[in-house]
Amino acid sequence: MTWDRFHDLAGDLDYPMVIVTAAADGEQAGCLVGFAAQCSIEPLRFMVWLSKKNRTYRVARRSAVLVVHFPAPTNRDLAVLFGGETGDEVDKFSRCRWRLGPSDVPVLTDCARWFAGRVVERSDTGDHVGFLMEPVNGEAAPWAGQLGFRAVMDIDPGHDA
Repeated sequence: MTWDRFHDLAGDLDYPMVIVTAAADGEQAGCLVGFAAQCSIEPLRFMVWLSKKNRTYRVARRSAVLVVHFPAPTNRDLAVLFGGETGDEVDKFSRCRWRLGPSDVPVLTDCARWFAGRVVERSDTGDHVGFLMEPVNGEAAPWAGQLGFRAVMDIDPGHDA
């Protein structure tokens, strides 16, 4: 199988999009993420992969806790903000509503479904690093649908992947 064929296969999937926030040493960061999944039931584990090129990765590698938000289709504005801007140039948190969450990591208040996870392991997987988390806290408002990759394909990324 050639790379082009794999890209065609993977590109057809409608991955769930999440927004990951981090805080460390007085810095806050957040980004839109397309690589994320529950990866164990017992013990309960979830993993997100962050691009090494992005500011959120640089803050997250120093953070003991990350917050994973599950945006609904009505949260596309947050996806545009956290996916189309870079924290190297813009204070994303001055452009949205948020509050301090567990370990002082920002929780986006317009995203009603989220969890905080204690980072238990980091895995270098190539151009992205996987952050394996143990969920420790969160909120699960009623299901309002899922923002998928196809709904955000038109967003020009703040950083290349």
